[in-house]
Amino acid sequence: MEARDEVPGDGDPGGSVPRDAVPARDSTSGGSGGSSASLPLIGRPLVNPRLAADPRARVWITRIVIAAAVYLGFMLGLGWRYAVSATAIYVIGDVVYRSKTTNVIPASVRVTSAQRSTERRLRMLRAAGYYALNACQIPGTQTIIDHVVVGPAGVFSVDSERLDRRLTIRLKGGKFFHGPASQIDRITHASEEAAQAATMIGTELGKPVRVQPVMIIYGPEVPWKVMRFEGVDIFDGGRIGTYFRRKSKETAGYHLTPADIDQILEAAAQALPPLDGG
Repeated sequence: MEARDEVPGDGDPGGSVPRDAVPARDSTSGGSGGSSASLPLIGRPLVNPRLAADPRARVWITRIVIAAAVYLGFMLGLGWRYAVSATAIYVIGDVVYRSKTTNVIPASVRVTSAQRSTERRLRMLRAAGYYALNACQIPGTQTIIDHVVVGPAGVFSVDSERLDRRLTIRLKGGKFFHGPASQIDRITHASEEAAQAATMIGTELGKPVRVQPVMIIYGPEVPWKVMRFEGVDIFDGGRIGTYFRRKSKETAGYHLTPADIDQILEAAAQALPPLDGG
């Protein structure tokens, strides 16, 4: 068992052959010349892109459209009192039906707020050369890896957890607690996901790949910057950028090259297909 506030260098994260340091590439850069006269009249989309990308939006839109149709149909035929009653019956029936069939809702619809928060923060790290596949399923299982991140410092399996902020996080007797509950099961789960990801990606790639397990916590205050516990790097969601930039500095002598990153990303997408298209 190992626990410390600062994460040391971990050796070659991407394979058995050291690689020279390369500048982090910025995938967001690109030419965009032209005068202001060529800009569109509407500077922002009518629908918030974050809302449009939320897979739950389609479910709610469908509900609203059907409820509106029921109301209008009964109002035109029988009057507003019948319309209100019929709409209420539909809404209640829809809630009951969906509560009994949640197992058929795609896993991508059940993305947690912690996963969405991490995904937004990881997207900002593309300029530093880090790219993420989100909600990756291990084929043949029900296991979903929240995020697989590939960048100059190597490959990471990231687990996002939102915990009750009213309970404290602490180490006691060499164990990791959230309130009175031990978190060893979460730690073990994060380690197992990283091991499975390494096996699947390595098989697809045709060579061994090391995957570092990471757990990101939202909610309660985390009383350390970065701690490695049972091989898992654990830290607060607000430190995502700091963590990966620090890993880049620590591995500056053997960064993955842009070609390495592209190759591993492609292999990861094939071996662990993202449910939402990544």
